[in-house]
Amino acid sequence: MRTLLIADMHLSHDTPEINQGFYRYLEQTAQGADALYILGDLFDAWIGDDLLDTPHPLSAVTHEVTQRLRALSDAGTAVYFIHGNRDFLLGERFINDCGATLLPESEQVELQGVPAVILHGDSLCTKDEAYMAFRAQSRSEQWQSQILALPLEQRLELAKSLRMQSGDANAGKAEDIMDVTQEEVVALMQRYGVSTMIHGHTHRPKVHDLTVEEVPAKRFVLGDWDSQHGWDIVIEHSDERHAEPVLRQFPLSTPP
Repeated sequence: MRTLLIADMHLSHDTPEINQGFYRYLEQTAQGADALYILGDLFDAWIGDDLLDTPHPLSAVTHEVTQRLRALSDAGTAVYFIHGNRDFLLGERFINDCGATLLPESEQVELQGVPAVILHGDSLCTKDEAYMAFRAQSRSEQWQSQILALPLEQRLELAKSLRMQSGDANAGKAEDIMDVTQEEVVALMQRYGVSTMIHGHTHRPKVHDLTVEEVPAKRFVLGDWDSQHGWDIVIEHSDERHAEPVLRQFPLSTPP
């Protein structure tokens, strides 16, 4: 009995090492798992499901990812997605082609008997007011409809421009502004009545101990993948031991 969680792979046609490492992870680690949860930013950018119909270097990667996730799902591993801040335009077509299930931006789940709240994590960064304003705008149906109505090449340029603007803006921000707000973490865990939270986004992998309503709690932060290493959380249950999340870093050449 095994459940896996990953986030922040940022796959694209410019990340061949990460792409191949991700494929190996699906084949060698995720095969046979009960469930795989992808907590956002599977892709470095997603500018609409019509990319699947368009000749472009990125579309070749998306087709490969889709086929491999579909094979995993068809083999019996449930695949779940949560939108990230880079791929929030992932739509029903992509999700259906993968044989996956799209979850809300935060969701309470039972992970091998462990009650937890899972999310991408950007919604917790409430001190970053500029980003939170953009996040509110970009999640609106009206904004998304306007963007998806643009020609594909224009959307690709827009995505590139937004990434550059984000990088420039983040370079001038204090570290604590780009991290989660502790009060928001506690409030969300209280809302769901859980003592375990799992998210990505911040690229600061760590297990944080905290207290929620006078009860010991843990916040697990997934790391982002690079050309050498990946990160995941594995939760295994057996008759011999109690299930507990474990944060792991591993070489992409030999996934765990």
